[in-house]
Parts: sequence; C-alpha cells; structure tokens
Amino acid sequence: MSSPAQSVVQSVDWLAIAPPTLAAVVALVVLVADLFVGDHRKALLGWVSVAGLAAATLLLLPLLDGGHATFCLTGDPGVCSYTADHFALVVQLLVLGGALLAALLSVTALKDARADLPEGEFWFLLLSSAAGAALLPASRDLATLVVALEVASLPAFALVGLRHGDRRSSEAALKFFLSSVTATAVSLMGISFVYASTGTLHLTRVADRIQDVDGQLLTLAQTGAVLTLVGFAFKTAAVPFHFWVPDTYVGAPLPIAAYLSVIGKAVGFSGLILVTVVALPSYADVWGPALAVLAALTMTVGNAGALRQQGTRAHSAVRLLAWSSVGQAGYLLVPIAAAAYTDDVRRPVGSTVAYALMYGAVNLGAFAVAALVGRTKSLNRVTDYRGLYATNPLTALLLAFFLLCLAGLPPGVIGLFAKVTVFSAAVDAGLGWLAVVMAVNVVIALFYYLQWTALLFRAPQGAPEKHHVPAPLTAALTVTAVLGVVLSGAPQLVLRFADTGLF
Repeated sequence: MSSPAQSVVQSVDWLAIAPPTLAAVVALVVLVADLFVGDHRKALLGWVSVAGLAAATLLLLPLLDGGHATFCLTGDPGVCSYTADHFALVVQLLVLGGALLAALLSVTALKDARADLPEGEFWFLLLSSAAGAALLPASRDLATLVVALEVASLPAFALVGLRHGDRRSSEAALKFFLSSVTATAVSLMGISFVYASTGTLHLTRVADRIQDVDGQLLTLAQTGAVLTLVGFAFKTAAVPFHFWVPDTYVGAPLPIAAYLSVIGKAVGFSGLILVTVVALPSYADVWGPALAVLAALTMTVGNAGALRQQGTRAHSAVRLLAWSSVGQAGYLLVPIAAAAYTDDVRRPVGSTVAYALMYGAVNLGAFAVAALVGRTKSLNRVTDYRGLYATNPLTALLLAFFLLCLAGLPPGVIGLFAKVTVFSAAVDAGLGWLAVVMAVNVVIALFYYLQWTALLFRAPQGAPEKHHVPAPLTAALTVTAVLGVVLSGAPQLVLRFADTGLF
C-alpha cells in the first residue's frame, strides 16, 4: 500500500522531454560561458549553439516509436501535461530544424554586425525561444501551453530589439511586445474563464466537461473559448492581428525575421490546433466559421500587401517576404477551419502540418538568399536582386526555385502539392467559397512572386557585384535546397510524414 506522499510523486520521462530540455540547458551554458570567453573567441558560442540545436533535433529520433508521455495525473495516468506523440514530434522537428537553420544564418550575421549585436545574449535568447517553441506542441494542458507560448515569445521580443543604437529595431521590438502582451492578457483571461467553468486545465478533460457546463456558466465558457483563441490568432499573424509583422521583420536582424516567419507560425498554429481540435471540439460550430473568415481575410490582406510593395523602397525585399508570410498564414488556417466540418480531423490537421513543413523549408531558403544579398546591399530592396543570375547563377536559381515553391508553380512541385492538399481539405469540408477565395489569392500571389523571379535574370544595372557566400550561409542554402528538391520529386512523403497521430 502506497503512502499519501508516494501517491503524488510523479516519475519523469527524461527521454520525452529531452529535445526542449537540451536546448534550454545549452542556452544556460552559453550564457555562463559568455562571461569567461574573450571577445576574439565569441564565435565559439555560435557553434556551440548550432551543435546544441542539432543534438536536440537528433534526440527526436528515439521518440519515433511513440507512447512517450510524462507529468501525468496520479489518479488518471492517461491524462498528461506533456505528450510526445507524432503530431508533437513533427512540429518539434519543424521548430528545432528551423531554429538550426536560423542559427546558421545568425553565425554570419553576428560576424558582420561586429559589436552591434552582443553574441552571448543573442544565442541565449535564441536557444531559450527555441526551447519554448519545442515545448508547446507537446503541451496538453492550458497552463503548460501558455508558459511554452511565453517562453517562446519573450526572448523573441528582445532579439528583435537587440541591435545597439538602431531606432528602427527598438520601435519594432516595442510594437511586437505591446501587441503580443495585449493578446496574451486576453488569452489568459479566456483560459481563466474556461477553468472556472470546467474546473480543469487539461485539454482532454476540458473537451469532456465544457459540453456539459451548467446553464449559468455557459456564457462564461463560450466567452472563455473565444478569448483563448485570440492569443493564438495573434501568434499566427492572422488578420486583424497581423499589423506588427512588416515593421518587426524589417527592424529585426534578418535571421530573426526568418526565425519568426517559420518558428513563430509553427508555435501559433500548433497551439491553435490543440485548443480548437483537442480542447474545444464541441464548439466547432463557433470556431470553424470564425477561422474560415480569418483565413479568407488573412490570405487576401497578406497578398494585397505584398502586391503593393515598391521594389525601389528600402527593405522592400524583407517587407515583401513579411506580407507574403501573412498570406501564407491564411492558407495554413484553411485546413484548421475545415476540421470543424468533418468527423475525421486527422486529414485537415495533417494538411496544415504538411503545408507548414513545405513553407518552413522554402521560406528559410528565401531568407537565406536575402541574408546573402543584404551583406552587400544593406537596404535590401527588391531591385537589388536584378541581374543576380549574372553574378551568382546558383544563388539566383535557388531563390527562383524557392519563390516558385511559395507560388505553387513547377519546378516547385512541393509548393503546388501543398496548396492542392489545402485546397482539397476546404472542398471536402464543404467550404467551396473558401476554396474559391484561396484560388483567387494564389493567382494574385503569382504576380509578385514571378515579378521578383523575372528580375533575377534581367541584365544587371551598373557593374556586377559578386556575392561571397560564407560557409554557414552555404550550409543553410544547401539544406533548404536539398529539402525543396527532394520533396518536389516525392511530394507524397510530406503528407505521409505529417499524417498526425494526435487523435
């Protein structure tokens, strides 16, 4: 017979929590090592961080057999706060792999920035944010979900404004911080309402209890559900919570803009999936139409914003990628909305994850090329890419390939495959009007993607300027290019890999 003290002691599955834990431990090691490493050896901190993220990514392999969960209720071992199921592992691969590529871009950016970016603080913040982002998809209670969301977000605020003496960077960080904190406060209020009406924070128990709430608490539960979704809608940069994106991407160091464009979205969408499909399936008639409208607005506003960018404007390349990321967020919302209209939610959720994997690989590749051009063209205008093929043929071809993937045109077959998958999810769910809106937006996006692509092969203005490609940038470009080419040759691999075991 166990004593009362023994009944509350939980064993920890250290293997299950190893990936985010390792990222957090390496962050602390880098922060402490920064105190003892001389200025001429600060670059070592970057390579330690890259190695730590690579090791954290590799630690996902022993978890592929499934069945790993920890921090479970002693009275009900089936209800856990951390579950390393297939859904969590796929999103963690996207998060940690994306953070690794952003770290490779950062190694070069920090070297070029010299004293403008403090290296120790930069790597500590990046690793801390990656640890929080990796924790979130495995979270299965609302408290852990919010903690993971904030651990991923708070270091990102500091990373955006970390550049010394840069007013634009500081303004971007302040806008990002204030808008995010407001959304988090609203979301926390919603979670408190959900807890007050259900008496639990665990997602599966919320799903069971919220459909049988007493009449007096029904309004409280409904209000809590809506407010909880607001915070995650902000993280996905869904309209009207998108206004921080362009200025933040321009003000942040370019590797951090790349990080936010992919990892920030992975965090937002995984949290949104967990809250809607796992915790609030009985409210599908509420969040389904709301997300469908948000998807239509987001893709339309994002593509319209990208279409309006002037190529001669300072930082127009980064702004175009920022508005493009808003438009892509709209496509990612479509299958989540479709999940409200179908009994088998695995397929639409798998479509979102598959699209996120495609988008993560090719968008990081596009940012890697932007980082390369930005080393010699500090204003990073779209017109600065004119004639890139004449000076760097391979780099120009890679950027053209990445842009065609984002547009969904051959030879970027993986982009076309991902869009067709999302489109079919909307049609199968009976959301024909949303499929039409998506088709129109895909056509609109073709214009600015193809316009940028064509510019790469035009005759250069002035003397051609050769771009030296450092080893870390070469590695990032190589990885993203290989992923894009392989997946374009066998696009079905993405959908099979993304087929989620969440349900």
